[in-house]
Amino acid sequence: MTALVIYLVCEPETPALARAAVEGGADIIELGIPFSDPLAEGPTIRLASERALARGMRTRACIECIAETRSLVEVPLVPMTYAAILEAYGYERFVSDAAAAGASGAIVVDLPVEEHPEVARIQLVAPTSSEARIALCAANTDGWLYLVSLTGTTGARADVSPALAGLVRRTRALTEVPLYAGFGISEPLHAAAVAELADGVVVGSRAVQIASEGPRALREYVASLREAIDAVDRR
Repeated sequence: MTALVIYLVCEPETPALARAAVEGGADIIELGIPFSDPLAEGPTIRLASERALARGMRTRACIECIAETRSLVEVPLVPMTYAAILEAYGYERFVSDAAAAGASGAIVVDLPVEEHPEVARIQLVAPTSSEARIALCAANTDGWLYLVSLTGTTGARADVSPALAGLVRRTRALTEVPLYAGFGISEPLHAAAVAELADGVVVGSRAVQIASEGPRALREYVASLREAIDAVDRR
């Protein structure tokens, strides 16, 4: 079964939204810790992060958001953050507090694989990654490997990146860990196309947009992605 990962920014409403996403068929919830300079993010998630920061969502509040979300859902919760946040909060403190809140590992977008091995995390590779880099990240990833399907920032796009198939092929030749693909995936047709290639589908910006309309809209949107993915899995 192809996994479906839904990304949400930590805000007061996020636990209820995460529950709605799980009810719609999400297998994993990625919880973004807002950052003032999110280099990998496009306008949708940047604006959501700015809004969350304006509402007081600092790291401690985000840990509490993870704990509240854990009380509502049983699926893995993966915080997504940046090295600067962990530098300020403390690497070991973050690992301990996030685990106590119910998190399952982490994604630290800009933390090189060689640094802070005490932070168990999902590694990212991109179409520009060399074979040596892909192999290193795969050997050190926590559970699955995140394939960044394009060179650029997050955001909904008209089509799945044509670079993804080649990245999957290169990565599968180097590792047997599950491969989840994200960036630019927004519609059920995109999700189905990615499910043909990868072991998991990660949807961020479009999920954040739909989440602004409330839990019901998000549940229905996630269900449409799940239906498209399941149709591929049944073949």
